[in-house]
Amino acid sequence: MFINGIEVAEKSERNKIRISGTMKESGEKHEGSVEIPNLSEENEVDDTEISVSKKEGDGDMLKDFMRTEGTSKVRQALRDYLKALKTEFTLGMILPTKTSAGQELAVKKKSSEKNMQDSVLPVSLDTIGVRIPTVKILLKDMFDSPAEELYSIFTTKELVQKFSKSRAVIEAKRGGKLQMFDGYVTGEYVELLPNQRIIMKWRCRNWPYEHYATIALNFKDQATQTELQLECKGVPACNEDSTRQCWQKQHFEEIHVLLQQTKVNAE
Repeated sequence: MFINGIEVAEKSERNKIRISGTMKESGEKHEGSVEIPNLSEENEVDDTEISVSKKEGDGDMLKDFMRTEGTSKVRQALRDYLKALKTEFTLGMILPTKTSAGQELAVKKKSSEKNMQDSVLPVSLDTIGVRIPTVKILLKDMFDSPAEELYSIFTTKELVQKFSKSRAVIEAKRGGKLQMFDGYVTGEYVELLPNQRIIMKWRCRNWPYEHYATIALNFKDQATQTELQLECKGVPACNEDSTRQCWQKQHFEEIHVLLQQTKVNAE
């Protein structure tokens, strides 16, 4: 990282960051540290204490720059970190407990390099694996929007990024890729019937490897309103609550907010 001509290398140690800076013109190297003693989700980032110190004998320029330019960059990094952490928690991306973790294990197939003896019956390894318990989630909600507008919110990259407040990849076509919440949710479009139905493969990052649920979104147009019916089949049982919350809070509630903002802006 370069801050006003100083190259700063960072190395973290809990709430302490060791830094070394190299003056771009003179090549002088200085070392020090940045400590964040009260880092906590209970404290606002702007209220977080950031203490800068340097090794005895080194120049003050690195320390001065870190107290000014560096402090703002550290706080911005903290904001990004806390935002990502809250998104992970809301979507159920925090790793499961030991009890539920056992349900997510998969048995790896092993191929023998030697030919089996004639006296041993051949065994197929193609079907070896762990079958996980799954559930089906049914949700519905009424939106103050015609079906065409609501459908476009799920198939237009800019609108998806607005309601999800994160980067997204939206290829709204059969076989097209879906990626939301900075990659925590991924999937693939299976069927799109404009303004009526969307079917897609859908998964969260912490689900068992390559396991996808099937999502069906049905849009029931009722003049100025649309009833959205969600059917989510194949959700790992241990992820039922987090998946339900993801759709209710991170999708439906945020889409209501987006539609309201759009209406206000139009007026």
